[in-house]
Amino acid sequence: MRILITGICGFAGSALTASLLERSETMHVSGIDNLMRPGSETNRARLKKLGVQFVHGDVRAATDFAQLPAADWVIDAAANPSVLAGVSGGSDSRQLFEHNLASLANILEYCKRHMAGLLLLSSSRVYSIAALAGLPLVVQDGAFRINGRAPLPRGASERGIGVEFSTEAPVSLYGATKLASEIMALEYGAAFGFPVWVTRCGVLAGSGQFGTPEQGIFTYWINAHLRRRAMRYIGFGGTGHQTRDAMHPRDLCDLLLKQMVETRRSGQRVYTAGGGPENAMSLKQLTGWCDERFGTHAPGVDTQPRPYDIPWVAMDNSDAAREFRWSPATSLTDVLDEIARHAEEHPEWLEVSGR
Repeated sequence: MRILITGICGFAGSALTASLLERSETMHVSGIDNLMRPGSETNRARLKKLGVQFVHGDVRAATDFAQLPAADWVIDAAANPSVLAGVSGGSDSRQLFEHNLASLANILEYCKRHMAGLLLLSSSRVYSIAALAGLPLVVQDGAFRINGRAPLPRGASERGIGVEFSTEAPVSLYGATKLASEIMALEYGAAFGFPVWVTRCGVLAGSGQFGTPEQGIFTYWINAHLRRRAMRYIGFGGTGHQTRDAMHPRDLCDLLLKQMVETRRSGQRVYTAGGGPENAMSLKQLTGWCDERFGTHAPGVDTQPRPYDIPWVAMDNSDAAREFRWSPATSLTDVLDEIARHAEEHPEWLEVSGR
């Protein structure tokens, strides 16, 4: 099987590549990346050792796609992954649009030309910020948890957030680019007869991730705590109760492989996948975990909320479990331990990540 991965030198792209090659000796993986993200050169060297065919190019450029070999499946892992992209930080709104949405035209035309299936990695941030902020929550053991005794909106349950949860705007500029990408991918697949699967992922986490306060929070928090960097609980009263689930890319790889061999042409095409509520943790709980491993280091407090911040998200894996017999196999504790070992072995990692 021939697989093309866009954004192959990013954390998700490189980790998925390694996992795919571990599972099959006959699989051929190629990829494209513009090496724009700090730290991506380290993954380029690792992928070369794995025998990956790499093209240094930009998904926004149609001429760069002309260099790419034919593939049976495309995994689209190329994106600016920060929810604050376009409104703060190092990218503007036009750049976000070009990276995350306009570039999809080249990917879809490639799939049309080669009749390649598309595995589109989407995000939990396609969901309505107002609807997420309005969920009934309780504080339990220093973390927000959904209140299963209260009435819940469609698509929300104690199992997490599912595909039917509201996507009403605003969802952030980043979330809007991912939601629009889903629609265009599904329409292209229907119009031109190639298979498309969309997976709305929770937080991906593992060793080698480029962690920042805006993206890769589990990795950033562990590295910053270990090195006694300044850290802050932002918003939500400065409590650190805001909670996310985490999933290792090798578990996502298992789901993608199951989608590749699924032959049905109709029915549900969009799924949610993540660590789920059982693999969710608040910043306060994560700080406690770090305190036990590295010694005490107290974050500061900033009660001023940031745009697009939400108190709680965990993904509901019920649909993927029912249709693909899939569930995440890596516990959150194992994910955190893997990140911590990498942090201990790479004292320069925050600088490598561009921090």
